[in-house]
Parts: sequence; C-alpha cells; structure tokens
Amino acid sequence: MEHFGHHFIAVFGGSVAGSEAAFQLSKRGFRVVVFDQNALPYGKIEDGLPKWHAKLRDKEERLIDTKLDQPNIRFVPGVRLGRDIDFEDLVKRWGFSAVLIAVGAWKDRKLTIPEPEKWLNKGLIYQNPFMYWFNHKHEPGYTGPRYEVKDNALIVGGGLASLDVVKVIMLETVQEALLKKGIEEDMFTLERGIERVLDKRQLTLKDLGLKGCTLIYRRGAKDMPLTNLVKDTPEKIKKAEATTEKILNNFRSKYLFNFIPNHMVYDVLRGDSGEFSGLKCYKTKIVDGRVVPVEEATIDIPGSMVVSSIGSVPEKIPGIPNTGSVYKMADEVSCRIDGFENVFAIGNAVTGRGNIKESLQHGKSTTVEVMEQHFHWEEKDFEDWLRGTESNVEEQVESIATQINRKKYMSDEVIQSILDKTTEFQLKAGYKGKYRDWITAKLPIRLEQMLQKDHG
Repeated sequence: MEHFGHHFIAVFGGSVAGSEAAFQLSKRGFRVVVFDQNALPYGKIEDGLPKWHAKLRDKEERLIDTKLDQPNIRFVPGVRLGRDIDFEDLVKRWGFSAVLIAVGAWKDRKLTIPEPEKWLNKGLIYQNPFMYWFNHKHEPGYTGPRYEVKDNALIVGGGLASLDVVKVIMLETVQEALLKKGIEEDMFTLERGIERVLDKRQLTLKDLGLKGCTLIYRRGAKDMPLTNLVKDTPEKIKKAEATTEKILNNFRSKYLFNFIPNHMVYDVLRGDSGEFSGLKCYKTKIVDGRVVPVEEATIDIPGSMVVSSIGSVPEKIPGIPNTGSVYKMADEVSCRIDGFENVFAIGNAVTGRGNIKESLQHGKSTTVEVMEQHFHWEEKDFEDWLRGTESNVEEQVESIATQINRKKYMSDEVIQSILDKTTEFQLKAGYKGKYRDWITAKLPIRLEQMLQKDHG
C-alpha cells in the first residue's frame, strides 16, 4: 500500500460527491488535493439547502469535515477551475495522476423569454443566487446579492427546488406583513405552517394585504416531479400521480400560494413605462409525453417579479468537452471525460441536475416512499439519498483507482511541485494548513443562534 503515496489526485469540489471521492481515495492510500471555489467545501448543503433544515445541514457538514480532515488530503479553498487554474495547464503541466471534477451545478437554465439578460435584476431573478441570498442574508457583514421579495411574485418551475422558492417568498412576505401589525414570528415558526400561524391569530392573507405568490408549471399537478415512486405499471403511475397531487394540495394549504398549471412562459408583460409587470404564457398540452404550446391560447399573468426555477447545470469549463448540459463521457462506469485518460466527472457533472434533492445520486434508481402528508421529503429520506450518493461514488472511485494504479509512480520532483503550488494557493487564501481551524473560523453565524441570542 505504501506505493500509493506516489500518486497524487486532484478533486475539484469538496461537497457531497467530492468529499466522498477524496475520502475513498485517501482510504486507498492516495494523496489527494481538494480544491473548492468557496471558503467552505459544503456546496449546496450550505448555500442551496434552505436554512430551515438547520440540524440536517449541520449534521451533513460535520460529516464532510470528517471525510476531508485526513492526513493525506490537502484542502485548498478559494480556487475555481477555469478561473484560477487553467484546465489545459492543469492536465498538461501539474502532473496529477488523475483529476476528478465535482464542481456541482450552479448555472441556472435561462428563462424562455427573448433577451432574458435584459430583465436580470429588473424583475427577473434566478433560483441559485436567490437561495444563496436567503441562506446568508442574516449574517453580519453579508456582501452577496440582495433581493427585495415582493407580494404577488411569480415562480416558474415545477420541481422540489421551485417549491423551496415558493416557500421562501411566502415566509418572507408574511413575516414582513405580520411585523407591520406589530406581530413578530420567526422563520422557523412560520416554516412549520403559515396557515397555522394565521389561523391562531384569526388572520388571513387578505387581512395582511397580501395576494400570495403564484407558481407557473408547464405540465399538470399530477406530473410534478415531487416523488420518486416507480411508474412501471398503470396502477403505479396512477398511485404516483395521486400522491403528487395530494402533496401539492397539502403544500398549498400549508403555505397559501397560487398555482397555474399547463402554461409555458414566452415573454415578459410590460407596464406603461416598459417595466416588468408580469409574464405572457401559452397554454400547453401534452402530445406523446412532450409539452406543446397552444399558440393561439395565451394568457397574461400580472406579477411584481419572477423567480426562474427551471433547473441548474454545471458551468462550462474551457477545455472540457460537453454534450448538452453535461460533460461528454468516454466511459460510463468511471465517468472518464472524453479525450482524456485521467480526467473524471462525478456528481452533478454526470447527472446534469442542479436540484440538490434530485442530483445526490446517479447511475442507479432508488425508490423513496414520500409520506403523503408532507410536501417534501422527510429528513430521513434525504439522508438516505446522501448515503446512496456515497455508495455510488465509492463504486466509481474503485474503477478510477484501478486505472490510476496502472500508471507510473509520480516522481518526488512532481509531488514537491504540487505541494509547492497548492501551498501557494493556500497562503493566498489565508489558509494555514489546519482544516479544523479553518472551518471553525469561516463558518457563518447561524440564524438560530441569532434568534436564541435575541430572545435571551
């Protein structure tokens, strides 16, 4: 086993898939460098999983810490592939035995309107920066994007991520409206059910002067991807559709939002001065399983703003070949990237899915029975998916390790060069080589901590 010390592997991205890959490689005796574009390696566990999942988030981040805090793993924060390190230079000159790409999916798919960039932050917001803002806006000294959440907002999408956005908008608008009446309710209380909070106080949305937000989906309620139930027989399809509709209805009752199914956005509705004032939509029909717009049937949907939640894809990195929204693979087992002997993709770069609840596993299908009284997965179900990810990454790493072991050992000079280069990046970020110290210093203050302090 000691000869494995003569192989050095680079992993870009330290979150769920990246940390598991690094851990599995380190167990096999390989040296590993984990580069992460952020100060913390937690990815969408920290920045995309809504902060009301406080205990789950902290638990999973501690697990990532355990995996990365290993003697033969070097953590390098604040380094982005394609920005701070050129991919071609990395592959040709750094000398790594293998490079694993686990950078996640942070790029939102563009909303299907003419010139969407014209409306960005002028009525149009995308899901990824919006959820990042929601998760971090409470932090003292926060310097990220800032958004004003308005009543009568529109959300375009239909998956679990879009329901998270709906929930954020309803929590924010109701909390602010209650405060104007002198009523303080924290986010964690409202998250357990807006309807319950208002009923207790004998209030309605109308009493608060609110219309509520509206979710626009191109298919019907029964088609929303809210469960992972198997649909391989007519009976199972019927059961899955009924479960999905019940989940959505219960969610609507709990959070008091509006829903417009079977409509597809095609343009922006403009006000008298040309400002954003809503969306223009086609009615849709399903033909052979495909969504088809009925162009003669249109509807204008007034709204104060729109959050697009139609999916996330990996950022394209110069030098890495793509097919559609994912990297082009030459080997489906190890997920080796086409054109390279020692570059592999894991996680969202393989699946092309940016929704944290959808993308935690690839290569195998797992049935998760969703409790009908909940709109989202129970935390145990979520953890099951995480554990499934780890199992799949371990299988992929086994294939990668076999290929690495066929290679010549790295020279001491190449190893030292990698150590020198990574140390330079660490020092530039202010990282002094002790992972636990770094995490302790950089972990943002939690909202629940602030609330406990405020309430003494």
